[in-house]
Amino acid sequence: MTSLVNAVTALPGWAAYLVVIALVFGEAAVFVGLVLPGETALLVAGALAGTGRLSLAVLLALAVVAAVVGDSVGYEVGRRLGPPLMDTRLGRLVGEKRWARAEAVMARRGGWAVLAGRWVGVLRALMPAIAGSTRMPYRRFLLFNAVGGTLWAAVVVVAGYLAGASWHRVQTYLGDAGAAAVALAVVAFAAFSIGRRLARRRGSRSRPSGAAAAREEPLPLRR
Repeated sequence: MTSLVNAVTALPGWAAYLVVIALVFGEAAVFVGLVLPGETALLVAGALAGTGRLSLAVLLALAVVAAVVGDSVGYEVGRRLGPPLMDTRLGRLVGEKRWARAEAVMARRGGWAVLAGRWVGVLRALMPAIAGSTRMPYRRFLLFNAVGGTLWAAVVVVAGYLAGASWHRVQTYLGDAGAAAVALAVVAFAAFSIGRRLARRRGSRSRPSGAAAAREEPLPLRR
């Protein structure tokens, strides 16, 4: 990781853009994130933007596009290969425990897992493929992917920009913040689900039964 950081900081501006965006794109598209997290690359790039070597606006735009498009490619890989993806050489390299963890989160949270998973390294790399293999509708996936990718890219780049040479300290805080974000998303989803169920129960109680409804209907006027 240190050698990668040194290489990125030594590159000219245009090459640094290419390397960073390639890592962000490949994080979920080809599971690069399991080895080289795109989050670290974005933090370093943000720090470089703080020195004036990179444009903050350009970096933000490229990071958002790379994050959203890369996850869409990961979704397509999962959709086309399906569950057998886990039995491929790449799938075995990921490991059964990682797949099981990502599948469990997806089964419980659905689209919210795509959004919350963006803040956790392992889930960020695997969740798009899981969404595709479980046949989540692409429009639903794209909504959560776009929101999560935009927020994540913006937060990480700006954090690196503000931190400057202390970007490595921010990385630890982002890990803690990622766990907090997942917990917050789970709580919000649970509260939303409970509130919707209560509203349905209240609605069903306020409706008269079949016999009562029949008694309450006005009788037709006789001519």
